[in-house]
Amino acid sequence: PDAGRAAGADGVFYHAACARRNRRDSTERHTSNRRAHLLGSVVARLRAITVGLLCAVAFAGCSPSQAPEITFMSLSGQEIPLQSLRGRVVVVNFWATSCAVCIREMPDLAHLQRRFGEQGVTVIAVAMRYDPPNQVLDYAKSAALPFAVSLDPLGKIEAAFGGVRATPTTFILDKRGQIVQRILGAPDF
Repeated sequence: PDAGRAAGADGVFYHAACARRNRRDSTERHTSNRRAHLLGSVVARLRAITVGLLCAVAFAGCSPSQAPEITFMSLSGQEIPLQSLRGRVVVVNFWATSCAVCIREMPDLAHLQRRFGEQGVTVIAVAMRYDPPNQVLDYAKSAALPFAVSLDPLGKIEAAFGGVRATPTTFILDKRGQIVQRILGAPDF
């Protein structure tokens, strides 16, 4: 009888230990899931803050003016009316393959498009009229640029933005299609 009680006691002890371990495992899983959810939430908030800061920087120190009603023609032949991008922050970058600063900033623009494209940022690179189209096409392909590249052989896009005297020149448009910043030289994205 004492041996039976001891076995029974061991059994009770064993089941109590299992129950504690299961509660601990469940608590750890719950805590782990909560941490993952919180981390995801923090990452989402950081993305929103970053896009907000980009927009805030775009508004700093300038009075907005309406962007021109133009249509970009991408290297792939796609027409992109600027008005169709309303509701997105648009970065229009005038550049040339002969401009060393422009070439150095292209990876930054590519990163900007990849990182914030889904959050509402669109980058469009406009090659200057003096830039040979075959060089622009070759560079865009070799660099695997993730955004639209447009040629401006007659300088109409450049003129519509008030003229571009140096490359790179970047215009940042808000979601309403207002030019909120003009940056001469490489922007610090």
